[in-house]
Amino acid sequence: MASSPTAAVLRVLAVLSGLVAAPALAQAPAPSTPTSPAPRAPAAPTKPTAPVAGPPNAARGALIDLNSATTAELDALPGIGAARAAAIVKGRPYKGKDELVQKKILPQSVYDGIKDKVIAKQK
Repeated sequence: MASSPTAAVLRVLAVLSGLVAAPALAQAPAPSTPTSPAPRAPAAPTKPTAPVAGPPNAARGALIDLNSATTAELDALPGIGAARAAAIVKGRPYKGKDELVQKKILPQSVYDGIKDKVIAKQK
């Protein structure tokens, strides 16, 4: 039996629409099947953690006062070693933390690394 031209066009359109939709269907996420979670082993009891070693202000994340901090607290700051910590103590009192650069105790690059961690409190 001979097919009509309309039937042939419909078959071609059906095949083409299937080809066009195939990439979209291939990229669609697969439907998820409900699965039960894997049983977990009971967690081991946790031990209390030891206190953080170092200066007390650094452990709390509080600002370090340039006018009252110990050399150990200052030494713990990034870019500050024992020599710079001693120079900071020797240059006290400070009216503002920016005096570390003005008095040439610290270079600007080191000051930029600690300026958000220090303060110069006034009595």
